Amino acid sequence: MKHLIRAAAGALLIPAFALVAVPAQAQETFRIGFVNPDRVLREAQPAKAAQAKLEAEFLKREKDVAALGDALKTASEKFEREAPTLSESQRTARQRALVDQDRDFQRRRREFQEDLNARKNEELQQVYERANRVVKQVAEAEKYDAILQEAIYINPKHDITDKVIKALNASVGSSAPSAGK
Repeated sequence: MKHLIRAAAGALLIPAFALVAVPAQAQETFRIGFVNPDRVLREAQPAKAAQAKLEAEFLKREKDVAALGDALKTASEKFEREAPTLSESQRTARQRALVDQDRDFQRRRREFQEDLNARKNEELQQVYERANRVVKQVAEAEKYDAILQEAIYINPKHDITDKVIKALNASVGSSAPSAGK
């Protein structure tokens, strides 16, 4: 009876050892990479070009809104200085004018910010799509099984951000002629 129990226990242990050995072997062939999307957006040429494009596109409007804010501030300070010497009707008229000017400034600032955010999202979306294609190319070329973009901790040996940035920067020169089509 003891022999039968030992034989059954031994038969059960063999598959258990085989199961323990398989995950260790599977971990050796599973390749994981990591890409830091913040670094890609800060350092890659397409991201820098998109930022420069946005700055050039919105520079004039930003200056106009800032000038409107400065004019409002100046008018408000002037009103504060002159208010004691103004008649009641003049004071009321100037207050209304300041309120209207402030309302116009707030509206223009809000519209500027909304337009800037919309354009920024459009440009960033193009950069993200391009970066994701490059990440996929690097992953396929180097036979990665998974690429992570967010992690609490990642061993630096798994970080492929530099490779992605280099590939993105290299693609700037090669894709420039096709971008005009």
